[in-house]
Amino acid sequence: MTTSRCAARRRFLSAASGLAVLGAMPTIARATYQTISSSRNLAMDHTHTREKIELIYAVGTDYVPKALTDLSHFLRDHYSGHIGRMDAGLYDIMHSLRAALKVQTSFEIISGYRSPETNERLRTTRGGGVARRSLHMDGKAVDLRLPGVPLDELRDAALSLKAGGVGYYPGSNFVHVDTGRVRTWHG
Repeated sequence: MTTSRCAARRRFLSAASGLAVLGAMPTIARATYQTISSSRNLAMDHTHTREKIELIYAVGTDYVPKALTDLSHFLRDHYSGHIGRMDAGLYDIMHSLRAALKVQTSFEIISGYRSPETNERLRTTRGGGVARRSLHMDGKAVDLRLPGVPLDELRDAALSLKAGGVGYYPGSNFVHVDTGRVRTWHG
């Protein structure tokens, strides 16, 4: 990496650590962001909390700590409010999905982190479909969809990544992705 790119990267990380949300970044940080081609961003809308987030979560091989904190809060258990530490690998999967599908659409999030209590309640009241040892409880799973992308295409793109588990739930209109072992199922 050239000295000027290193300096630009340091400036960017410094600015991004305090202001991870892209829309809140000052002009100087936006200009720096545009010079770093290896940055990765995400945009999400939560279907239950109605919150929205758009941010840069990584630059090169480095994750932006403030962005990871903000994403864990965004993906909290929407039933209890408990915040779990989400696996940053999920964000890489999501980023890769948008790239593979050639879209910049915001993900619609149905479920991220689940506390063990919430998971057990859902498991025993939903008539199946919720695993006893769900990776949602470890912050390693998210249920999502991409508006404008047919659900089967989203599933196929996730399967093509071979990056973890992929569950297909057409009746509930979402795809489950996780950072566990590569496997697939139909819900």
